[in-house]
Amino acid sequence: MFSTQFMRNAARGALALFAAIGLASAPGSSYADPVPYKITTGQERGTYIQIGQDLSKYVAEPAGIDLEVLPSKGSAENVQRMRYEPGVKFALVQSDVYQAYLDMANSGNAEAGKIIQPLRLIMPLYDEEIYFVVRSDSTLKNINEIKGKNISVGPIGSGTAQSAETLYRLMFGEPIPDANEQHFNNEDALAKLIVRKIDVAVIVAGQPAKLFQDMNPELLQQIKLLRLDPSAPETARAKQTYFPATIRTTSYPNWIQEDTPTLTVKAFLVTYDYGLRGTVGALSKFADSLCTNFDTLQANGHPKWKQVHLELPPLTRGWKYYPPIEKHLRACITRRAALAQSQGSAQTISAHGTDAAAQKKKSNCTAQEKLLLLCDQ
Repeated sequence: MFSTQFMRNAARGALALFAAIGLASAPGSSYADPVPYKITTGQERGTYIQIGQDLSKYVAEPAGIDLEVLPSKGSAENVQRMRYEPGVKFALVQSDVYQAYLDMANSGNAEAGKIIQPLRLIMPLYDEEIYFVVRSDSTLKNINEIKGKNISVGPIGSGTAQSAETLYRLMFGEPIPDANEQHFNNEDALAKLIVRKIDVAVIVAGQPAKLFQDMNPELLQQIKLLRLDPSAPETARAKQTYFPATIRTTSYPNWIQEDTPTLTVKAFLVTYDYGLRGTVGALSKFADSLCTNFDTLQANGHPKWKQVHLELPPLTRGWKYYPPIEKHLRACITRRAALAQSQGSAQTISAHGTDAAAQKKKSNCTAQEKLLLLCDQ
């Protein structure tokens, strides 16, 4: 006959084991510590890592999740780690990188298919501006003038590298020559640019980017941005995949004197097609917390949150939302819309004294495979 104390100890041990493998009843419950999850983001002074920190503080913590924010080289690395690294339950990924994996899978690349097919979207976030940076004394003025220049496209495995490569191919109908392509991180690329080791640094970051905000003012004066020329044929080809945007003087008042037209790529929050009950429960709570605390994110998080809409637009072929989170977010969106309508009606009644209820979004690799980390390095 087992003692009562023995049974209690056994129950505690079982609960700890279930929590460790993601099967505990509910995150934040009285039976378990916060669920330890991870999110892969981007470079240390980029926008992605700040977005991850906001999600950890304002969304995961209230949901009973201890979300560790991991720096990375960027989107392609994030896709790989989302797929294979234990504990990584979320990743921030650029839309063109996600689409590149799908395209590679559809073209017959088995490894790309293995990686991307189980991944699921949580929601679109915001547009990230693409910065084409040159020295202040450069004769270059427009983005379509970078052909044949020595260009840093970002580290292999970064979304920046994917965007730079894709844009170059779209604009000029050919890849960047190997001799002209460099893979420096953002800080090193700007340093190399200033000392004339490269001609152009391509950087993808949501404005305002901490990279430029924290930069020494004297060094800032040694660099400038190239502009998007709307009349250039190269621009028309680039807009097949990317969208026009503006880098504003209000984002960098100590650097640029006028708004600068450029291009953008969309950022997405991504997860995996999890089926374990404990994980599904934790991610569902994350979705509810995202809904509840969305206004707090916009008020207190990175300025880019103000550009995020709590909505789940239709997806292109091959892209899929994660069903448990989709279910909770769609319910949330419906509730918020109803509440907004109710508040709007109440305000109308208050203002006008009438009922407004009737008034009513691998080893032998191609360059593309290398960028997506699909081959041995």
